[in-house]
Amino acid sequence: MTVPEIAPAGALRIDLHAHSTASDGTASPTLFVETAARAGLDVVALTDHDTVAGVGEAMAAAAPLGVRVVPGVELSVVDGKEEVHLLGLHLADVHAIADALSTFREGRTVRAEAMVAALNAGGVPVTMEAVLTEAAGGALGRPHVARALIAGGWVADMRDAFDKWLGAGKPAFVEKPRLEVSDGVNLVHKAGGLAIWAHPGDDGRRARFERMVAAGIDGAEVRHPGHDASDQARIGALVEFFHLVPSGGSDWHGVLAGPRMLGAVQVPSEWLERHEERLAMRRRAVPVREE
Repeated sequence: MTVPEIAPAGALRIDLHAHSTASDGTASPTLFVETAARAGLDVVALTDHDTVAGVGEAMAAAAPLGVRVVPGVELSVVDGKEEVHLLGLHLADVHAIADALSTFREGRTVRAEAMVAALNAGGVPVTMEAVLTEAAGGALGRPHVARALIAGGWVADMRDAFDKWLGAGKPAFVEKPRLEVSDGVNLVHKAGGLAIWAHPGDDGRRARFERMVAAGIDGAEVRHPGHDASDQARIGALVEFFHLVPSGGSDWHGVLAGPRMLGAVQVPSEWLERHEERLAMRRRAVPVREE
C-alpha cells in the first residue's frame, strides 16, 4: 500500500487529478469534496472525463469545508493513431467548455449503443438501459458497460469485461470519437485553463513531448500512481527542458485505500504556484470571461 507523502510544514496538500460520478468515478462530487476534507487536502481538482457537469456541485460543497476546488476536465484526444489524455485545469469559463463537449458526449452515447449491439450479437443480452443505470447521468464510457456486464453476471469483474469484450481488438470494442490533441488544447485555452498531458508514462519521451509541445500543451503530469521513479525523473526533466509546468495527482475514482486514494500523490505547493504564474501570463495575453 502506498503511503501518502507528508507535505512540509505550512505547505498546502494538493491533488490535481480526480473523478466523480459525473463520469466514471464512484463518489458524487459532494462526496469527493468531503473525502478530500477528511484526507486533509487543501486544493483538489475535479477532472471528469469529457464533462464538467460535476464542477458546480463540487465547488458549492467545498465552500463550507475550506477546500479549494480547481475546475477541470480530462479529455480523450489522439496524437496520430494513439489516444492520449489531456487535463484541462483552472478552467475560468466552465460553460464554454461544457457547450463544446456536449456534441462530443453525444458521440459517447452512440459508441455505447454500438458496444451494446456488439455484445448482443455475441450472445450477451445486456441492455442500453442497464448501461445508463450504471452511468447515473455521467459521461458514458467503457467502465459503465463493464459494470452492467458485472451486474448481469456475464463477467466476473472489470478485468474480465475488458479481457473478453471491451478491450482493444475484442468483440465489443468500439473506437471513441476522435479529438486531435491540438483541438483539445484549444478547447482548454478558450476556457481560460491550462492543458496538461495526463499520465504520460513510458510514452513521455522527447519525441512525443516535441509533438505535444507543438500542439500547445502547458505542462505534463510528473507524479501519478502509474509512474515509477524513472518515469518521474524522465518526465520531470523533459517538463523543465521544454519550459512547461509540472503537475500530478492520484487519478482518484473513489477508492479509500491504495496508491490511487485521494491525496496519495502529493503535489508540491511550488508546482501550483507555477500553474498560477503561467495562467496569469496566458490570461494577460488572451483575456477570458470569468464565470
